[in-house]
Amino acid sequence: MARTIKNPKKAKRKNKGSKKGDGASTSSPVPTIQPRVWQPGVDELEEGEELQCDPSAYNSLHAFHIGWPCLSFDIVRDSLGSDRKDFPHTVYFVAGTQAEKASWNSIGVFKVSNISGKRRELVPKKSSEDDPDMDGESSDSDDSEDEEEGASGAPVLQANSNLLYIVPFFSLEQLRKVAHHGCVNRIRAMGQNPHICASWADSGHVQVWDFSSHLNALAESETEGIQGSSVFNQAPLVNFRGHKDEGYAIDWSPVVVGRLATGDCKNCIHLWEPTSDSTWNVDPTPFIGHSASVEDLQWSPTEPHAFVSCSVDGTIAIWDIRIGKSPAASFKAHDADVNVISWNRQASCMLASGSDDGTFSIHDFRLLKDGNTVVAHFKYHKYPITSIEWSPHEASTLAVSSSDNQLTIWDLSLEKDEEEEAEFKAQTKELVNAPQDLPPQLLFVHQGQKDLKELHWHAQIPGMIVSTAADGFNILMPSNIQSTLPSNGS
Repeated sequence: MARTIKNPKKAKRKNKGSKKGDGASTSSPVPTIQPRVWQPGVDELEEGEELQCDPSAYNSLHAFHIGWPCLSFDIVRDSLGSDRKDFPHTVYFVAGTQAEKASWNSIGVFKVSNISGKRRELVPKKSSEDDPDMDGESSDSDDSEDEEEGASGAPVLQANSNLLYIVPFFSLEQLRKVAHHGCVNRIRAMGQNPHICASWADSGHVQVWDFSSHLNALAESETEGIQGSSVFNQAPLVNFRGHKDEGYAIDWSPVVVGRLATGDCKNCIHLWEPTSDSTWNVDPTPFIGHSASVEDLQWSPTEPHAFVSCSVDGTIAIWDIRIGKSPAASFKAHDADVNVISWNRQASCMLASGSDDGTFSIHDFRLLKDGNTVVAHFKYHKYPITSIEWSPHEASTLAVSSSDNQLTIWDLSLEKDEEEEAEFKAQTKELVNAPQDLPPQLLFVHQGQKDLKELHWHAQIPGMIVSTAADGFNILMPSNIQSTLPSNGS
């Protein structure tokens, strides 16, 4: 983020040492200020200052919402191909609302298409006049110069019951809403059969849905524009009421098709086994090993019988469903609640965990016998970690969101390289003066959303992250992430 002047008159009064151009120039009424890195949680905005997004930091950046805030969403795997790099992109979603009244809630099934963008150089090339402002225009102005790949050239007008707004260069196709009584705490689409989704309700019910008709309709539709207001009354395939309280922990096994686990705020975890493509047998006897609420759980990316869970009690438990209802191992992970976990699908010995105290840790299961699994611990965020997820394309990269309204991206393979930093400063003519105390593993900081809740990488579009917050969704592709991803030939 860059610091900019919101009120030029106040800025001029503060800058008494220089009168050059005061009141004389109509083309540049705002005084030129040397840009510098602004550190969230450290620096404070002065009167008349505001933060401004630097569009050159992104290959693509878009924002939208579907009405009510969504605490949870999932990206639905599609048939458009893997390793997609060319703009424009299309993404399918499911998301659950947090409406004011229980009866107003729904699960949204929708498609965002024509997501445009362009690949940027990490060190921008100077123009013939060496114009320092050549890359300082907004993304919209860049688009108008046809620099943005796959742009439609015209914004699409959209509406819902609360707002009428214009979204440039991408379109939200017809939103299909399925009625859901109560707020949706969490929702997950099955990886192997993405039309099958499971949702946790604040009423304490876990439901499994078949959204194939909605996804097929979206895939066949080319209609852009006004969102539909109709709500489909669809019965779930399963409505499980065996949990004693509401919950948030839910995950489909990536190894066994249809296998599901759900955990609640009363420390109980139930195992779901498929009996057909549309029916499940839920074990009424729960797995119990935590002394407080089960906040999150993840199935092993390689082992069919193993999953991990985390809890408000500060522990992480490892389970083997073949050996009873107690954990195979358990260890203290944080000094506060463990809110979220993510099992690395590229390196299955690694687990990431995020805590209520703002810290997150990296655990190596190979060190379990030694009594301490932590191989890295970060204290960058100052407020609770709300989501954490490993990149599906790079084993050392993960993304983290926090209640401090920051989404951060980390590459754990990075170390401080003074020679490389000196070379970069020489290339940029020291226009960028990064703080010395930032962790070298910190790749990117994204801001602009309020009350961030959840993020996901897109498994089929390298470098794309989607996040949800109280004020809507962001789709982002940071420009410095693409260079860390493997090429087609690797």
